[in-house]
Amino acid sequence: MSRRSTKKFDYQKGVYYFNVNKGFMNTITIKRMDQKKAIQAYKNYLLTQQGKVQWLGCWDGKKFAENDFENLKHEHLPASII
Repeated sequence: MSRRSTKKFDYQKGVYYFNVNKGFMNTITIKRMDQKKAIQAYKNYLLTQQGKVQWLGCWDGKKFAENDFENLKHEHLPASII
């Protein structure tokens, strides 16, 4: 019996991606077009899925750019918090 393919889509340039691990061999890839919405969605998943979320970053056609979530998170904090 052959194994089914795990990735059923192609990454789009300029889109932000992150993975949510939902169990053994079950990973969901979530995309957001806007950086602020991607960061907010990732933060929400971090609250509910502790330790099971992986930030991938923005796909530039060859690799993931902006893949350091800690730096991105601090750039988008309101000035009153900093």
